[in-house]
Amino acid sequence: MDLVHHALADWSRSLPVQRLAVERLTLAKRRWRGVAEDGREFGFDLTAPLADGAAVFQSGTAVYVIAQKYEPVLEVALGTDSPTAARLGWMIGNLHFQIEVAAEIVRVNDDPAVRQLFEREGIAFTACKRVFHPLSGGHHH
Repeated sequence: MDLVHHALADWSRSLPVQRLAVERLTLAKRRWRGVAEDGREFGFDLTAPLADGAAVFQSGTAVYVIAQKYEPVLEVALGTDSPTAARLGWMIGNLHFQIEVAAEIVRVNDDPAVRQLFEREGIAFTACKRVFHPLSGGHHH
């Protein structure tokens, strides 16, 4: 097992990439274990949490990169109506759920409470699986 303490600052872009698929909540931790798609095992004892896409190890034949797993989310198209978009953000925030704003889409975890809110308020949404990168810096419970 290879031990990782931080992401690589420099790595060879000419080497093949081996993905190490990881859940989003695991990426928030500093100590965990993972296995790359080629079976190589890693132990993580990090100085800071890693991010999706971070290169963490390089061998003579490959570079190992974090690949955040898809998770169930609900997507809502924002459109061009600013008051409606602001109200949507307020309603989701009032439930204390994190959001991701990607282009003209808002993503939120697929949760029964959020589905109920959207259905009650007549907000059209799409259920799908995506890599979820919620906004940071807000209040966390």
